[in-house]
Amino acid sequence: MLTYKTRYSILALVKLASEYGKGPLQINQIAESESIPKRFLESILLELKKNGYLDSKLGKKGGYYLIRKPDQVNLLDIIRLFEGAIALLPCISEKYYQPCEHCKDEVNCTIRATFKDIREYTYNKLAATTLASLLQ
Repeated sequence: MLTYKTRYSILALVKLASEYGKGPLQINQIAESESIPKRFLESILLELKKNGYLDSKLGKKGGYYLIRKPDQVNLLDIIRLFEGAIALLPCISEKYYQPCEHCKDEVNCTIRATFKDIREYTYNKLAATTLASLLQ
Protein backbone atom coordinates (compact mmCIF):
# COMPACT_ATOMS: atom_id res chain seq x y z
CA MET A 1 0.00 0.00 0.00
CA LEU A 2 1.31 3.44 -0.90
CA THR A 3 1.84 6.03 1.81
CA TYR A 4 -0.01 9.33 1.70
CA LYS A 5 3.28 11.01 0.85
CA THR A 6 3.61 8.95 -2.32
CA ARG A 7 -0.04 9.32 -3.29
CA TYR A 8 0.06 13.08 -2.74
CA SER A 9 3.30 13.38 -4.71
CA ILE A 10 1.66 11.64 -7.67
CA LEU A 11 -1.41 13.88 -7.45
CA ALA A 12 0.76 17.01 -7.27
CA LEU A 13 2.93 15.89 -10.17
CA VAL A 14 -0.08 15.13 -12.35
CA LYS A 15 -1.47 18.58 -11.54
CA LEU A 16 1.87 20.18 -12.43
CA ALA A 17 2.03 18.09 -15.60
CA SER A 18 -1.40 19.36 -16.64
CA GLU A 19 0.00 22.90 -16.46
CA TYR A 20 3.39 22.06 -17.97
CA GLY A 21 4.85 25.00 -19.90
CA LYS A 22 2.27 27.48 -18.57
CA GLY A 23 4.36 28.76 -15.67
CA PRO A 24 4.62 27.96 -11.98
CA LEU A 25 1.74 26.88 -9.75
CA GLN A 26 1.51 28.11 -6.19
CA ILE A 27 1.34 25.57 -3.38
CA ASN A 28 -2.13 26.83 -2.45
CA GLN A 29 -3.42 26.10 -5.96
CA ILE A 30 -2.10 22.55 -5.92
CA ALA A 31 -3.20 21.88 -2.34
CA GLU A 32 -6.75 23.09 -2.95
CA SER A 33 -7.30 21.44 -6.32
CA GLU A 34 -5.92 18.06 -5.16
CA SER A 35 -7.15 18.16 -1.53
CA ILE A 36 -3.65 17.85 -0.09
CA PRO A 37 -2.75 19.41 3.29
CA LYS A 38 -0.58 22.43 2.48
CA ARG A 39 2.18 21.78 5.02
CA PHE A 40 2.52 18.18 3.90
CA LEU A 41 2.59 19.28 0.27
CA GLU A 42 5.39 21.77 0.98
CA SER A 43 7.71 19.01 2.20
CA ILE A 44 6.78 16.77 -0.75
CA LEU A 45 7.48 19.50 -3.30
CA LEU A 46 10.82 20.30 -1.66
CA GLU A 47 11.82 16.64 -1.89
CA LEU A 48 10.77 16.49 -5.54
CA LYS A 49 12.77 19.64 -6.19
CA LYS A 50 15.82 18.25 -4.39
CA ASN A 51 15.60 15.12 -6.57
CA GLY A 52 15.46 17.01 -9.87
CA TYR A 53 11.79 16.80 -10.82
CA LEU A 54 10.73 20.35 -9.99
CA ASP A 55 12.04 23.84 -9.68
CA SER A 56 10.51 26.88 -8.09
CA LYS A 57 10.25 30.58 -8.66
CA LEU A 58 9.92 33.15 -5.90
CA GLY A 59 7.59 36.10 -5.91
CA LYS A 60 3.98 37.02 -6.49
CA LYS A 61 3.76 34.92 -9.66
CA GLY A 62 6.04 32.23 -8.26
CA GLY A 63 5.46 28.63 -7.40
CA TYR A 64 6.57 25.18 -8.54
CA TYR A 65 6.89 23.77 -12.02
CA LEU A 66 8.11 20.58 -13.67
CA ILE A 67 11.60 20.75 -15.12
CA ARG A 68 11.19 17.44 -16.94
CA LYS A 69 8.65 16.85 -19.66
CA PRO A 70 5.60 14.93 -18.42
CA ASP A 71 6.47 12.00 -20.69
CA GLN A 72 9.89 11.75 -19.01
CA VAL A 73 8.59 11.21 -15.47
CA ASN A 74 7.28 7.75 -14.68
CA LEU A 75 5.56 6.32 -11.64
CA LEU A 76 8.35 3.82 -11.02
CA ASP A 77 10.85 6.57 -10.20
CA ILE A 78 8.40 8.45 -7.99
CA ILE A 79 7.37 5.37 -6.04
CA ARG A 80 11.00 4.34 -5.58
CA LEU A 81 11.84 7.84 -4.38
CA PHE A 82 9.22 7.80 -1.63
CA GLU A 83 8.69 4.09 -0.93
CA GLY A 84 11.98 2.40 -1.74
CA ALA A 85 11.62 -1.14 -3.08
CA ILE A 86 8.95 -2.12 -5.59
CA ALA A 87 9.19 -5.80 -4.64
CA LEU A 88 6.92 -7.22 -1.96
CA LEU A 89 9.67 -9.57 -0.74
CA PRO A 90 13.31 -8.59 -0.17
CA CYS A 91 14.58 -11.77 -1.87
CA ILE A 92 13.24 -10.56 -5.25
CA SER A 93 14.17 -6.91 -5.00
CA GLU A 94 16.80 -5.70 -7.45
CA LYS A 95 17.88 -2.60 -5.54
CA TYR A 96 17.21 -3.79 -1.99
CA TYR A 97 17.89 -7.53 -2.23
CA GLN A 98 18.23 -9.54 0.96
CA PRO A 99 18.32 -13.33 1.15
CA CYS A 100 15.13 -14.90 2.43
CA GLU A 101 15.46 -16.18 5.97
CA HIS A 102 12.80 -18.87 5.36
CA CYS A 103 13.79 -20.14 1.93
CA LYS A 104 15.76 -23.37 1.67
CA ASP A 105 16.32 -23.11 -2.09
CA GLU A 106 15.84 -19.65 -3.61
CA VAL A 107 16.19 -20.89 -7.19
CA ASN A 108 13.34 -23.41 -6.89
CA CYS A 109 11.11 -21.53 -4.43
CA THR A 110 7.59 -21.34 -5.91
CA ILE A 111 6.59 -18.53 -3.57
CA ARG A 112 9.57 -16.46 -4.69
CA ALA A 113 8.81 -17.23 -8.35
CA THR A 114 5.22 -16.03 -7.99
CA PHE A 115 6.22 -12.81 -6.27
CA LYS A 116 8.98 -12.26 -8.81
CA ASP A 117 6.36 -12.38 -11.59
CA ILE A 118 4.26 -9.85 -9.67
CA ARG A 119 7.31 -7.61 -9.21
CA GLU A 120 8.18 -7.79 -12.91
CA TYR A 121 4.64 -6.89 -13.97
CA THR A 122 4.48 -4.06 -11.43
CA TYR A 123 7.90 -2.76 -12.42
CA ASN A 124 7.06 -2.74 -16.14
CA LYS A 125 3.63 -1.16 -15.64
CA LEU A 126 4.99 1.61 -13.40
CA ALA A 127 7.96 2.27 -15.72
CA ALA A 128 5.59 2.62 -18.68
CA THR A 129 3.17 4.92 -16.86
CA THR A 130 4.29 8.51 -17.26
CA LEU A 131 2.69 11.70 -16.05
CA ALA A 132 1.72 12.40 -19.66
CA SER A 133 -0.11 9.07 -19.92
CA LEU A 134 -2.05 9.87 -16.74
CA LEU A 135 -3.35 13.08 -18.33
CA GLN A 136 -5.10 11.26 -21.18
